[in-house]
Amino acid sequence: MAGITGLVFDIRKYSVHDGPGIRTTVFLKGCPLTCWWCHNPESQSSYPEPVLRPNLCISCGDCMAVCAHGAIGQVDNHLTWDFKRCVRCGECAAVCLSGAREMAGHAMSVAAVLAELERDRLFYEESRGGVTFSGGEPLLQSQFLSEVLRACRDLELHTAVDTSGFAAWEVFERILPFTDLFLYDLKHTDPVLHQQYTGVPYEPIRRNLERLAERGKPVWLRVPVIPGINDDEPNLNRVGELAARLPNVQQVNLLPYHASAAGKYERMGRTYRLPETKSPSGERMTVLAGILSSFGLNVVIGG
Repeated sequence: MAGITGLVFDIRKYSVHDGPGIRTTVFLKGCPLTCWWCHNPESQSSYPEPVLRPNLCISCGDCMAVCAHGAIGQVDNHLTWDFKRCVRCGECAAVCLSGAREMAGHAMSVAAVLAELERDRLFYEESRGGVTFSGGEPLLQSQFLSEVLRACRDLELHTAVDTSGFAAWEVFERILPFTDLFLYDLKHTDPVLHQQYTGVPYEPIRRNLERLAERGKPVWLRVPVIPGINDDEPNLNRVGELAARLPNVQQVNLLPYHASAAGKYERMGRTYRLPETKSPSGERMTVLAGILSSFGLNVVIGG
């Protein structure tokens, strides 16, 4: 595994929403989907990219001095950022002492990731937890993912992979021997609407889910509930029918939409596509859970 690195944008300790027990979640950067409701916009690009936190800026001007592309200016003693001119070089983040400018995404070796994971082994053992690889889409970095999963297996750590399912089956086969659980995101079951709201076709995702069933790999099916997009009864019925005929689906998680990521888009100079969408009520989530439960499924609201 020498020389193999992955692009990581976050490592979260003590997570209880990404699989069983207490877990460490490693977020890998890059995703082929462009979901309208994505709550990790910093995960989408396969390259490091700058993030601005204006509330931390002390207007020292160091970033403007090192920017060779004219992306940073000043108006009324406040620094501005022209995202169109930015080339993601990271020079501004390198000189920013206040943390107002930083780069989302940094290279990590397999050994460096393992060192982070080993620190929390006691929590995994006491809670029957482990390690989850998320994103972005972790399968985009399949070589790095397979090596770090292999290393986790050697250390007898429980492993989970949180995936959209949009990848070649050969990529799944590469990680199957080292993955204990798949957290499988199902965005929509209507092919036209799936393409519209995620930017990729639905059929490869469905086929890969069925292939995981054929191989007997445990799956937690995760369905984001986006009001007005995929929370209609026909879609929930199709989800229920699909999950009910797959014996490896241990539970279905209904994940209520929230708009907490809107500020992230602003800090990255992007437009959030669902600014008016509200979170579904608890009553609505209970109704949707009832639809899926009628198929004999184990349904959990939330992670």
